[in-house]
Amino acid sequence: MNAPAPGHTSTALGDQVGLRPVLDDPETGGFFAAAADRRLVVQTCRSCEHQQHPPRPRCRACHDANLAWTDVPQTGTVHTWTVVEHQINPHYPVPYTSILVDVEPRPGEPVIRFLGHLAGRPQLRVGAPVRTVFVELDDTTTIPNWELIPDTELSH
Repeated sequence: MNAPAPGHTSTALGDQVGLRPVLDDPETGGFFAAAADRRLVVQTCRSCEHQQHPPRPRCRACHDANLAWTDVPQTGTVHTWTVVEHQINPHYPVPYTSILVDVEPRPGEPVIRFLGHLAGRPQLRVGAPVRTVFVELDDTTTIPNWELIPDTELSH
């Protein structure tokens, strides 16, 4: 399989995703409900305003359980990545690249990181700009993923 051209990645997952999220899970259901509305969100504590991802039943900062979902930017930068060459899951043909994306937090908050999946072996660098894409797995399930922002779309 050839790698996508630089600046272009495939994010088509559709039927390839074998493990699907539990949409009515009390800790993560809001995340996937927001994704169905094309929103990227993280948990925010209503008591201390701390933002956290992945979701948890309580705030990491103050341990309160009074949490809400807050929108975050749908752009970020590549923090790191690894190319998977050995197929473990038949739903993910190799090669594919797992990426860790930094999303700009609110001032004073730690960096928020999301995992993503890119087909093939795209040309990547630390700090490469990415944006959220929403992948519809079926009529009821949408998940956020990432794609590289082509250089031609970046303002210089």
